[in-house]
This record gives sequence, structure tokens and C-alpha cells, in this order.
Amino acid sequence: MDQSSRTTDQRVLVLDFGSQYSRLIARRVREQNVYCEIVRHDISLERVQAHAPRGLIFSGGPNSVYDEGAPRCDPALLRMGLPVLGICYGMQLVCDALGGRVESTPAREYGRARCHFTKQDPLLSGLPGEMQVWMSHGDQVSSVSDDFTPLGNTETCPLAAVRHHELPIYGLQFHPEVSHTPQGDVILRNFLRDVCGCEGTWKLGDFAEEAVEIIRRQVGSARVICGLSGGVDSSVTAALLYRAIGSQLSCILVDNGLLRKGESEAVIKEFTQHFKTDLHVVDAKDRFMQALAGVTEPQEKRTRIGHAFIDCFRQEAVDIVDANFLAQGTLYPDVIESGAATDGPAATIKLHHNVGGLPDELGFELIEPLRDLFKDEVRKLGEALGLPTDYVWRHPFPGPGLAVRCLGEVTDDRLVILREADAIVVEEIKAAGLYRQTSQAFAVLLPVRSVGVMGDSRTYENAVAVRCVDTDDFMTADWSHLPYEVLASISTRLINEVQGVNRVCYDISSKPPATIEWE
Repeated sequence: MDQSSRTTDQRVLVLDFGSQYSRLIARRVREQNVYCEIVRHDISLERVQAHAPRGLIFSGGPNSVYDEGAPRCDPALLRMGLPVLGICYGMQLVCDALGGRVESTPAREYGRARCHFTKQDPLLSGLPGEMQVWMSHGDQVSSVSDDFTPLGNTETCPLAAVRHHELPIYGLQFHPEVSHTPQGDVILRNFLRDVCGCEGTWKLGDFAEEAVEIIRRQVGSARVICGLSGGVDSSVTAALLYRAIGSQLSCILVDNGLLRKGESEAVIKEFTQHFKTDLHVVDAKDRFMQALAGVTEPQEKRTRIGHAFIDCFRQEAVDIVDANFLAQGTLYPDVIESGAATDGPAATIKLHHNVGGLPDELGFELIEPLRDLFKDEVRKLGEALGLPTDYVWRHPFPGPGLAVRCLGEVTDDRLVILREADAIVVEEIKAAGLYRQTSQAFAVLLPVRSVGVMGDSRTYENAVAVRCVDTDDFMTADWSHLPYEVLASISTRLINEVQGVNRVCYDISSKPPATIEWE
């Protein structure tokens, strides 16, 4: 979707210096109803001027500013007169570029600290004289030029917050964007409203209206194909397209036999009764099971599933008359991580979409109406478009489906066990009122069997692992500290109701070092 066509005249750019929090900064800015984009750290002055932002935020990063080859910005950006907020590495970079000094210090700070503010300033309006902040740095600014005024310090960091005398440039050694800095949102709001002059007028409702108009102009009278998976992203994409072009939308659901219990039925109901789309359901269970026969290696599973999906989708799509466009549920993090954004950070390319390659193969033009949104924004948009709340807030589900939660060989019998076990885990999490508090909950069928006793008989059956995590961004995650009674209920039901299961384990691994999914 063309950024220039959107009425986001009050925007802020986040220059990405490699921080794990860059996306979180952008989300926090948007939560203040200010439109925000992440761009490369080495974006040119001309490109910044073309964006016409109200302000710039320099992210943190893993480097030291004094290292050879450390990422830097165009120095001219600091002389534009635009407000700049440097965070962690961003602060060190700004101070270094404007006459300060950055050094490694033995008094490194990782975790919570108390910051004492020593000066009154619009950036700090409404804050107490001392507050908890989150630090994550080995280097720090050891001295600044006379052009800077110190605003705050911690026990081991004399320059935790600074401001330039003449230019609207600020630096924070701590991270205001993370939840561990409880009043960090006040600092960001002060920067956006009082320093940058943003009015906070960007809303998802405006996005939907503009996206509908753009889709209508782009598509005209042609037909659009949208692949449905049962996930939130593809469903919201389809709902937005339906609002824009109605009967010109054709959806394809490839039922690969690897979906959650009742998932294909729910998709069919929603997109035939509610949205009344032209829905094509491909029953491809046998094809996918044949492709997975004897396969145990996780990456090989993914590869074979991807190839089978493309074959099924292609065969169905070619029979849809006048289809010139293919819609995908690409999100903003996908764009950033794939390096696909014009001004996005050059990151390792990740293949997110099952329909990768299809636009070129079939001669389609690609439509990605959600490519500017984060996951939480997509969920809110889905509710605004009329999708049921339970549907919109479903936990994420991997593209290869249950195949990567069925460790070892994927068979019909093992999928029956896993599908029933997974449904029970979700039911119990919901019954305890914890579904919206947790980020992802599911069952994993392990490739081991164990001895058990049921009644007067010994058993030798399957073990199921339960995985439940809490996370804001899915880049890091902590295992959910579920109440014992909830875990007990899950275990009892799994063993009593799922034939073939006699042992239940709870995964208490965080990410990192583990991942959320097992494969």
C-alpha cells in the first residue's frame, strides 16, 4: 500500500540501529495515536525530508559507537531542527556526534534502576523526581559538550538523561518503551505531543477507510483471491477486502488436515454466512499426509507442506475467472524482517507466507493491506470489521499447523490424539479466564511413550507436553505461571479423555534459550 497516499501528515520515524526493541518503540508511539514507521539507520537526508516527519527516534543497538563500522546516521539529520530522541545506543550516538564522549564502564547496568531527575523539562512533565527505569547497557556517555544539559542520573550512570541547549535533541540511557519502565509512556507522550507537536489524531478507523479506498482504486472491477488459513491475519485481510470489493473477492481454504479441532468448520461458517464470500474449500488431507509419510525432520516437514500448499492453491486459483490480484496477510514485522520495506532495516530474510512465489507464477499483482500494522493493531481492526471477538483474539498458530507440534512422524492416529489434547488445553485455559492473559497455549505430542497404570492394568502410551507462554512481541517469552489447579485440571482431562495418553508434562522453558514452538 502506498504510504504517500495516506493522510498520516503527523508521523514519526524510528531509526533502527539493531535494537531488539525497535518494533516495540514503534508500537508505543502508535499507542499514542501517532503514526510511526521504522526506517534504516543510514536513511538519507533526502528520504527523511520526503517522509516529512514531526520527529525522529534513534533506537538502541548492540554495538559500541567507538567500534569500527558501528552503525551511524547522516550527521545532517541532527541539524535539521527536527526533534530527536536518542534511546540507549541512540543517546550515545547523538552525544558522540555532538562533542561528547562514550566509554565502556565497569559499572554496567542491566535491569531495573532508579533514575533521579535533576532539571525541569517538557520531556519530563508529569513525572516524579525519581522513578524506576529499565537499563541495558555496557557503555555510557561519560561526558557531554557544553551544548548539553544533564537532566537525570542513576547510582552508576551520571548522565542518564540529557538535552541539547539549542536543538530539540534529547538522550535517554534507559528504555522508556519497555513495561519495566512503568512511566515510560509519559515520556514518549511528552516527546510526541509537547516536543514534536503531534496532536495524536491517527486512528485505526481512519486506516480502514483509507485502505478500502486504496483497494477499490487498485482493483477496479477485477477479482481478488485471498488464501484463508483460519489465522487472524488472513481472516482480517479477507474481511477488509470484503468491505472494499464485496462479491469481487474469492477466498481459498486449503484444508490440509493439520488444522486445529473445528477450525475449517469455523472458517467456512464465518466466510459464507457472515461475509458471504465466494469460498473455495480444497480437501487436501490425503495429499498432505502422503507428503509427510515417514518424515520426522522439522525443516523437511515445513518444506513438504509448503510445496503441497502451493500445488493445491495453484490448481484451485487457475479456475477462478478474472482473478488478477492475490491478497496476503503480511504484517509490518514481516516487512521489516524480510527487508522488503524501502526504508526498512536490512535484516535476515524470513519466508513468512505459504503462498510465496505464487504472484509471479500465476501473473498476479500482490495486495498486502495490513503491511503497515502490528499484530495488536490487526486484532483491533478485525473487531472493527465485524469479526467475532473470540475469532480475532485466537492464539497464533504455525503455518505448518499441527505437523510441527506432532514431534516425530505425522500420522492420522497421532493427529487425532494431538488435536483432542490441544482442544482440551485451550478449553481449560479459557475456563480459568486466562486465555486473553496468556499469549499462546497448546499441546505437543512427544515422540516417546511411557509406562503407566490405569485401573489394574499397566499401560505403555503417549506423553503430551503442555506449552503456555506470556509475551508482548513474541521475540522473547516467559512460560506462563499457571495456577496449580489449572494444570491439574488439564492433566486430569488429557489422561481421562484422550485415548492413548498416560503422561502430561508442563514446559517451563523461556524464550530464549528455547523457542515457543517445539519444532
